[in-house]
Amino acid sequence: MASIRQLKSRIRSVKNTKQITRAMEMVAASKMRRAQDSTKASAPYARLANELLTYLGGQNVTDTHPYFEKRTVKKRLLIVIASDKGLAGAYNTNVLRKYTQQLKEDDAMGIGNASLTIGRRATRFAVRLKDTELIGAYDDMADKPRGHELRTIVDTAIEAFTSGEVDAVDIVYTEFFNAVKQEVTMQRILPAGYTYVEASENVQDATFEPSPEKVLDTVAYRLVEAQVFQALLDAKASEHSMRMVAMKNATDNASDLADDLTLEMNKARQGAITQELAEISGGVEAMKE
Repeated sequence: MASIRQLKSRIRSVKNTKQITRAMEMVAASKMRRAQDSTKASAPYARLANELLTYLGGQNVTDTHPYFEKRTVKKRLLIVIASDKGLAGAYNTNVLRKYTQQLKEDDAMGIGNASLTIGRRATRFAVRLKDTELIGAYDDMADKPRGHELRTIVDTAIEAFTSGEVDAVDIVYTEFFNAVKQEVTMQRILPAGYTYVEASENVQDATFEPSPEKVLDTVAYRLVEAQVFQALLDAKASEHSMRMVAMKNATDNASDLADDLTLEMNKARQGAITQELAEISGGVEAMKE
């Protein structure tokens, strides 16, 4: 059994760790709430883009647009969103497992791969792979990406697709549902697709200047941008949520461990006191004889 001094040192160490994990849990909770609000706030923008594309698609304007060109997939660009830091439970593991699974499936089907990584953990993983070409890596992204950061990623993907370098662009990220539910998913962003929704009267009655084709150029770009932006926001909200849960579990485990060590220390102290009393009693009896 460990000595009382050793147990005291371990208890002190566990309690210090508990303070750190508790602080990290509170920080992650605060960031998660802000990221969740940002995710919800961007939904109307994506809906309006879908309304416009639904209407323009009905006018057969999208048929010849380069963003909507469907080709046999011979090479795919995968945009992978992970985190820069760890201590987020299974967040990075789940994303990289999905990414690896897709690479294996493509390899089995004879489809080539290129990768664009967002997050230091994804970059470190991708550079060690032999069956994919890394064309871009972005670290230290803000929780709410700024315009130039987002456009750089979108422009890289669009250039790779429109030039014929790749035939499809998919994004692997963690979709955020709520604080306790997140799910890794893969979404196709090029060739551009959109969810058919009923166009509002404002959209149907709108006049497109200078022409529907020119408007489509802007709307299609914004749609791809909105999809990437939404994926980044969802990924950040999921990361902070999973880190919050992981740190809460660590805090609870530290509390349980501290209680167990305290109980063990009290037993050791009680055993020492009992031993001392026994020795004193023995000494008294020896003196009587």
